[in-house]
Amino acid sequence: MNTTVVFSLDYRTPKKDGTCALLLRIIHHGKPAQITTGIYLHEKDWDDKKRLIKSSYKGTESITRLNNYLQKQKAEALDIITKLADNKTLDSFSVYDLKDLIKKKSDKVSFIKYTEKLIEQLKEVNRIGNARAYKSALDALKSFNKDKDVSFQEINLRFLEKFESSHLAKGNSYNSISAYLRATRAIYNKAIKDGIIERELYPFDKFTIKSTKTRKRAIGLDAISKIEALKFKSTELAFHARNYFLFSFYTRGMPFADMAELKLSNLIDGRIFYQRKKTDKPYNIKITAEIKRILDFYVKDKEKDEYIFNIIKRESITDQYKDVEWARKRYNKKLKYIAELCGIQENLTSYVSRHSFATRAKNLQIPIADISDMLGHESIKTTEVYLDSLPSDILDEYHKKVINLKLKIVNSKYKIQKGTN
Repeated sequence: MNTTVVFSLDYRTPKKDGTCALLLRIIHHGKPAQITTGIYLHEKDWDDKKRLIKSSYKGTESITRLNNYLQKQKAEALDIITKLADNKTLDSFSVYDLKDLIKKKSDKVSFIKYTEKLIEQLKEVNRIGNARAYKSALDALKSFNKDKDVSFQEINLRFLEKFESSHLAKGNSYNSISAYLRATRAIYNKAIKDGIIERELYPFDKFTIKSTKTRKRAIGLDAISKIEALKFKSTELAFHARNYFLFSFYTRGMPFADMAELKLSNLIDGRIFYQRKKTDKPYNIKITAEIKRILDFYVKDKEKDEYIFNIIKRESITDQYKDVEWARKRYNKKLKYIAELCGIQENLTSYVSRHSFATRAKNLQIPIADISDMLGHESIKTTEVYLDSLPSDILDEYHKKVINLKLKIVNSKYKIQKGTN
């Protein structure tokens, strides 16, 4: 069989950073053709004698896994050639015919095209929030890559590090960058699950998505009481903002998007049954007196299939998402006004009710696992990050107890010493 398949580094056209493309080179009847692998290496990271990537390469967590992946690609190419030889048809193929056959088997999968298709699928099943998050991440990645197509193979450790550095240079915070990277990671994981890309190429095992701690968005019970005591006319937007905030707090921090989706049909035998949009987790919440007072105003003269709160007004999924986003903006604007009326220094937003409920639960020493269940988190780790520190007033109280205890011990020793004298 006068055909060979080898990996080689293309030294002829290095990129600006000095890296060269790793090629799968086919030689058939003395004529060459090549297929790009999507992997770029510095000359020092390639063993030309063994045809392997050296351990000095920093673009992957496991050099062994990456080399195994390359050998698998080569084996698949040789398998195609061997089958043609067994069928006695190999000689009738040109090297370019072979290249096309092998390329179809080992072709690079476009991250951009896969993500665009995924976004459309999410929209079809009403996962508009996830679709928008993926779209933001995709736009950021396309901008970084100067609108050129990028394959999953090209999104390696070095690519992620450069992406992060590029955004830091623009003055973006780690938290804003982490939103793009978390979405990219989720897309990559989905592609592995779908069999689109090999697990060996996964770049996030070694790359850490960094974020900075943000100040906890929670208010105490005294502030909640001040909000409860506010009086507005039912025609005022602040009346509804107050009700939405308290309803969320009373219902274990129900997110605004889930409140907007509530219908009368969700109220059954004195309880609220609903499924959280973000995680699909089912909820079953008892309607307390506080919740009932709010519901009584909104459920008057409504049918079972009507929304409880007057947030969603249109029919299409996209328009409904826009209704919720627009209502949330008006809601947050009125919460600032409510904060001023109550003398609340915290930045009052729709999410504060959720944080406040969680913080109150922690202060009451409710187990983290139970708080996690009430919040609908998929793991306790998420809840631990959510509640990674106690509020300053609780810490101040503990501090005071420690100081007072120390003073008592010092005074007691002083009395003993004084008595012995």
